[in-house]
Amino acid sequence: MIKSMTGFGSTERQIRGLGKISVELRSTNHKFLEAVFHLPPGFLSLEEKIKALIDAKLKRGRVVCVVSLLSTRVQKAYINTGLVGNYLASLEKLKSQFDIADDISLDALIQLPGVLSLEEPRLSEVRLWPELKVAIGEALKGLVKMRKAEGAALSAFLTRQVKALKADVAFIGLRSKSALEEKLKLIPTVEERSSFLKETDITEEIERLKFHLRNFQAKLARDGAVGKELDFIAQEMQREANTLAAKTFDAAISGRAVQIKSSIEKIREQVQNIE
Repeated sequence: MIKSMTGFGSTERQIRGLGKISVELRSTNHKFLEAVFHLPPGFLSLEEKIKALIDAKLKRGRVVCVVSLLSTRVQKAYINTGLVGNYLASLEKLKSQFDIADDISLDALIQLPGVLSLEEPRLSEVRLWPELKVAIGEALKGLVKMRKAEGAALSAFLTRQVKALKADVAFIGLRSKSALEEKLKLIPTVEERSSFLKETDITEEIERLKFHLRNFQAKLARDGAVGKELDFIAQEMQREANTLAAKTFDAAISGRAVQIKSSIEKIREQVQNIE
């Protein structure tokens, strides 16, 4: 079953003693697999492990991974006493030098740069990773489910397009024979008939289109990442359709050729979103 490259998955998980962790995964079209991370402090060292989980489930797409932690751990206040001592020494010297009588208040000291800060509790990777791994797995499961659902819709659409294209190609194959016979009756000389056949024979283009359609249908039924292959086949179909349209002399065939080119364009638009 083919999968789309567009999807979303999310989960929330309570970690005792740490708080609530939430994971969101969003994926969009991309030529290759690319992962972009937005992680809170303490999680950065786990980026490669998260990437490995994503790589194991997805083959193509741009994946944005957002991890948030609503911590229940209390931050600790830290006072840089060494810096306070330096400030006090400098301020006392300043008071003495300029004969300043004002006292130095605690409130003023606390406001000075670097004196007061909050220490974030350090997160244990050993403790955090098992919980985060489960959360990433749950979000990935949701993401893959959505990509499969959209892939099924894409498969149904592409199957209908292929069926319509097969009918159009079959019509052109039959019509070209009768149109060619009628036209040749109006050409008097052997040389002119030979030249006309050389310029307008679309047998090869029809056979190639039939082959590409069979190949496209076979790839569509496969599991795995086939988006690039389907796009290549669609390009080849478009090339044959353009040649066929340029060589035809019959109005009915020209009309179907335009229809074929339009259908192939629709196919090419949709395969861009297949993994």
